[in-house]
Amino acid sequence: MGKTIEINDSNFEQIIGSDKPVLVDFWAEWCGPCRMIGPVVEELANEYEGQAVIGKLNVDEHPELSAKFGVRSIPTLLVFKGGEIVDKQIGAVPKGVLAQKLDAQLA
Repeated sequence: MGKTIEINDSNFEQIIGSDKPVLVDFWAEWCGPCRMIGPVVEELANEYEGQAVIGKLNVDEHPELSAKFGVRSIPTLLVFKGGEIVDKQIGAVPKGVLAQKLDAQLA
């Protein structure tokens, strides 16, 4: 079973530099919408295992990474390809919306 990767300051650059699309969920414990989308992100990690990298970054623990990417409201989900941001979603959305963003990078 795939599962989300806990992303932090030390592994961030290595993870987003993957040759696969990378979805990063910027979240926090106290954020209600983050808790709503958390299970969706976990499901995507299972469904896209081997095709994409799915990770979560706690904004309270890593504020400098949040600032670097201009994350002001959470949840913010960024899609990276080759280390560059190729798509962005702010706020909780249905799983299909995030799946479409990943599928677009797999094509």
